[in-house]
Amino acid sequence: MSIKAKLSLYISFLVAIILFLNISITYFSTKSGLEEQALQQTEIIAKQVGASVKSSWRARQFMEEQIGEKLRAAAVAAEAQLDPDIANVTNAQLVALSRKLEVDGITLWKKTDDDIVVQKSSESKEIGLGSKTMDYWYTAFQQLFALKPVTVVQGQKLTHYWSGPINFSTSDPSKINKWGSYYDGSTNYMINPFVHVEVFMDFEKSIGTEGIIAQLLKDNPDILEIAGFDPEFFGKNPIIKIKQGKPVYNLDVRDLKFGHYIYRDVPADKAVIDEAVQTGRMITKSADRNGKRLLKSFIPIAADKNYVIGVSFDRNVIRETLVHQLLVHSFIGLGLLVATVFASYFLAGFLIRPLHQILRKVNAVAGGRFGTSLPIRSKDELGLLASRVNTMSSNLHSYTTRLKDAAEELRSTKQYLESFVNQTSDAIHVADLNGRLMQVNNAFEKMYGWRTEEALGSALHNIPEDLQPEFARILGTVMDGGAVADYETVRYRKDGAPIDVSMTISSIRDEEGAIVAIASISRNITARKQTEEVLRRSEKLSMVGQLAAGVAHEIRNPLTTLRGFVQLQMQTGRSSPQQLQVMLSELDRINLIVSEFLIFSKPQAVHYQLVDVRRIMQETISLIESHALLSNVQIELRTDEDIPPLNCEPNQLKQVFLNVLKNGMEAMPEGGRLQIDIAGEPRLDRVAIRICDDGCGIPEQELGRLGEPFYTSKEAGHGLGLMVSQQILANHKGSIRYESEVGRGTCVEIRLPAYADGLRTPQLPAG
Repeated sequence: MSIKAKLSLYISFLVAIILFLNISITYFSTKSGLEEQALQQTEIIAKQVGASVKSSWRARQFMEEQIGEKLRAAAVAAEAQLDPDIANVTNAQLVALSRKLEVDGITLWKKTDDDIVVQKSSESKEIGLGSKTMDYWYTAFQQLFALKPVTVVQGQKLTHYWSGPINFSTSDPSKINKWGSYYDGSTNYMINPFVHVEVFMDFEKSIGTEGIIAQLLKDNPDILEIAGFDPEFFGKNPIIKIKQGKPVYNLDVRDLKFGHYIYRDVPADKAVIDEAVQTGRMITKSADRNGKRLLKSFIPIAADKNYVIGVSFDRNVIRETLVHQLLVHSFIGLGLLVATVFASYFLAGFLIRPLHQILRKVNAVAGGRFGTSLPIRSKDELGLLASRVNTMSSNLHSYTTRLKDAAEELRSTKQYLESFVNQTSDAIHVADLNGRLMQVNNAFEKMYGWRTEEALGSALHNIPEDLQPEFARILGTVMDGGAVADYETVRYRKDGAPIDVSMTISSIRDEEGAIVAIASISRNITARKQTEEVLRRSEKLSMVGQLAAGVAHEIRNPLTTLRGFVQLQMQTGRSSPQQLQVMLSELDRINLIVSEFLIFSKPQAVHYQLVDVRRIMQETISLIESHALLSNVQIELRTDEDIPPLNCEPNQLKQVFLNVLKNGMEAMPEGGRLQIDIAGEPRLDRVAIRICDDGCGIPEQELGRLGEPFYTSKEAGHGLGLMVSQQILANHKGSIRYESEVGRGTCVEIRLPAYADGLRTPQLPAG
């Protein structure tokens, strides 16, 4: 596809997106506006119905109170004309008295042992009715007979009088009556006049709430239903009573007070109605009932009690409006899009003419022709592009020339490096992450015995078995980004002969920094090791000579003392007990020096085992604890929770710890604190023991002489203790370090290798 077609397509696509966004935004904003308008409409209708309900309730309440007062007056008048004993009153009297007092009937109630029943009435059907099953009516009757104020919520309450709400007649369910009950104690019966009030229902249907709702539904066809709910009874089973064999749904317990509830969804609407009552605000929800998409709004109002007005709006009206608007906008947008396609196609052809010239120039540069320059006719982006293409052509010509020179230099450098790698005496080999060799040099063939074709692509198996765990740890260090230099170890040649080598191991990374190979440089140090062994033996002989001279010097002093005492005895022929005691102490001193010398010069039989260094230290502390108490020395031991075990000879380590602890205590003749810290060093596979005292300290110039045979700062010491301790630690592959400051104390730090499965057990050197 040409740039001209692409540019036209892109412009058309952009316009299509803009039109689509415009239509979408218009659609959703209109939808939101229509829904908001519908909500406002339902709220206005609900408020109008609510105002009608309140007005109707006030009018109805006023009329009911007027009728109630009329019924009370009729009851008082009837009491004046009737005998106080119900036995002397006839039903005919009640019929005549009803016409006289202009009421529709009079009923006389009498209290029995367990009920209040009708005994005389102008309506024969009323006689024999009981009130025990009439809920709050029975409660009101009992309070009247007890001459107490009526406390039930419903109805009109006056002195000795109560008028219940309008309801269906029990004796004739086809009639709706208003009753008034009067009892002041002057008769043995309660007078209950009543009137028919069907006119109230006609009022409601014509000009009351029902009439207003009917008119609203007629004026707003998008409103499908309006209903008034009583939250107290909505969602509960209807209270239906059987009166004269007919089921009657009393007016005061109905869940639907006015309007119509056609689109029923009782469980869901019950929850929303309860929420509206609790929050006191309008709640709106969407629903699909009876094939209609509804927008239901529930608005709480307060009249004689709390009601909730439900208004159901037909959402299909909104949908039809939106669909019509969407169709109109879509046709308009489609026409604009077609016009944009044709206009953008011609415009793109005019814009890309300079690009063809630039393209021809770029093709020439791609073919290696850098001479011709583009003419620049404008200062816009295309003119700037032509200028940059000319600059690029000039620079490419220069860069191409320089790259040719650099390539020639790289070839020379590569030959030099290859010659250097192949001529060096150090063996170099590169292995991938699986251990297979990728590259070796000539020194590798000479040192290890494998030819290049044998080694490449295969993995070397020239590491002694006991060194493999150690090499695995080193390899892990390299894979973590580190490097290992001057690592002295042992490797096998192809013929199986071991050689001592010093290795440098590092990683090779790709352009993204990921490790792709491992490079190893090996240097044969077998000859150097042999020379070092000769020097080591020479040093041992020199040390033996020094020790022998030292022992001779140390023994000569007590021998001189013994010789003097022996000569004295030869001259005098007798010796005092004090002189014999001095001679024994000098012999003990000689014996101690010889014993320490034997420990150093001839290793004792050792048995390495896995032990917890904390247990060894605690046993050592227990040996000197009593002496510490006598010397006023406080010993503090602090250890980590996770200390790895040591593979060692426990008695020898105990001897080292005992020497160091005794030296620390002797450095504090006035008492002090001896602090011991034991911690693990997981990264170094070691355990560190640090022992610090508060003693006098050691001068810096004397720290370097610690451990020398017969060097000591103590009057009764001979300097062999630390020397023996250093020899024991060396046999355990450990180390000892001293830190001291005169006047502040001394710290001795001992480090020992932690045990790991597969590591070699340290051995004492032979000889």
